[in-house]
Amino acid sequence: MNTRRRFIDRLQALAVMAPLFVFIYLPVVTLVLFSFHAGQVPVPPFEGPSLEWYQRVLGNDRVTGATLASVVVGVLSSALATGLATLAAWGLARHRVPGRRFVEALLMLPLAVSYLVIGVGLLVALSALDVSRSLWSVGIGHVVLNLPLAFVVVVGQFDAAQVRLEHAARDLGASESQVFWRVTVPLLRPAIVAAFLLSLTFSWDEFIVSFLLSGFDPTLPVVIWGMLRSGLNPQTNAVGTMVFGVSLLAAVMFELTLLRQAGRNPDASRR
Repeated sequence: MNTRRRFIDRLQALAVMAPLFVFIYLPVVTLVLFSFHAGQVPVPPFEGPSLEWYQRVLGNDRVTGATLASVVVGVLSSALATGLATLAAWGLARHRVPGRRFVEALLMLPLAVSYLVIGVGLLVALSALDVSRSLWSVGIGHVVLNLPLAFVVVVGQFDAAQVRLEHAARDLGASESQVFWRVTVPLLRPAIVAAFLLSLTFSWDEFIVSFLLSGFDPTLPVVIWGMLRSGLNPQTNAVGTMVFGVSLLAAVMFELTLLRQAGRNPDASRR
């Protein structure tokens, strides 16, 4: 009886979840499928498979230039956001900071604010400072967006076991800088890597802030938007598939890093 009941429960869960997964992943599957479409217009019936559109994308200087710009902006802004988030998390976790909860709320506030509002605010602020729109301004915007994400990932990994190890290092004569670089950072390395990968994932395909702050050197999402203005074509699907593939790879690496950290530190994962 119990076996039959579990079987019915699983069927009911599958009946609820199946339409949800179809709704989420059908557009992605369609995008990937028609990136290999041999025809000029990405509409059924499917013709192919063909790598023609990937060859055209890789031979398009504007697309490859924007891809390089996205990689540079993503890596540098994610590294800076992760570094600042790590320092902020360490300072709040290891020192008595007046108004700590208020500071944490300020650090995480951008998570609750629309990207459009943040982008417009940064555009006005940078214009008032006479800073022209460029990849540098896009990088600043991505640091603002990704710092709260990195902070949430890193701050959750501070625990009592690390405090004991840091105290032991101080008792053995280590300075504060030595404790930080030789004890704290190695213990936080999986969380720092995970925060960097998560930030890179968001930066890689972020559009709104990049569109508002980029100048004559746009990032890849902005170039894709420009391609879509002339209508759908398999080349756009090929670019979108490449963006999705990179985002998926970074997301998988992020999850694997978190699982590795949880395996090493089960107490922190339960919190």
